[in-house]
Amino acid sequence: MSQIQLESSWLSHLETEFSQPYMQQLKNFLQQEKDEGKRILPQGNLWFNALNSTPLNKVKVVIIGQDPYPTPGHAHGLCFSVQPDVSPLPKSLVNINQELWDDLGVDNRHNGNLQPWADQGVLLLNAVLTVEARNSNSHQGKGWETFTDKVIELVDRYCEHCVFILWGSYAQKKGAKIDTSRHLVIKSPHPSPLSAYRGFFGSRPFSRANAYLEEHGKTPINWQLPQLPEASQIPQ
Repeated sequence: MSQIQLESSWLSHLETEFSQPYMQQLKNFLQQEKDEGKRILPQGNLWFNALNSTPLNKVKVVIIGQDPYPTPGHAHGLCFSVQPDVSPLPKSLVNINQELWDDLGVDNRHNGNLQPWADQGVLLLNAVLTVEARNSNSHQGKGWETFTDKVIELVDRYCEHCVFILWGSYAQKKGAKIDTSRHLVIKSPHPSPLSAYRGFFGSRPFSRANAYLEEHGKTPINWQLPQLPEASQIPQ
């Protein structure tokens, strides 16, 4: 972790976190996992991809996830997002795309890589930034949550008129302290197949987020993802 590069606007606020006891314990845990031959996802240079892709002063929207996809080749440090060559898409992402279509008529079935969202100011933050391959939730409770709580606190404190999209009870607890007098908080059930029909579908988070941004003089997010060469092969 000592070799990780962090974008300067975040580093100026978070540098002291790396010397805290909880972070040292996290470093020791991750090193032990490596020493035992366990594969950690995503690869090390992508652990902080969400922060490096979306500087603090550029954050407009925050989407909070739980932990990275445990399938090798999927996770790349942005919650709900997958590497460009992943097909079929994870089921939660399929449901996100369906809601985006129903909400704004944007068709992203061809692409599960959400990097263009991050580049526009959508902080795609997992609560836990690593996971053991093929072992969901295996790095929960090891220290990452304390670090990402600090990230959310910084956005809440230093950014103005952001949209926090909290899908499911886990994200809603994570964002419980957000100042709703200064930011818009959109809550709904999680987009997973187990809960999407309980209120995620029809929640219209994308249009609501853009309306709020425009209301406060900010450029809305272009939720449309670029076409990939293989898109034409996906059955309609």
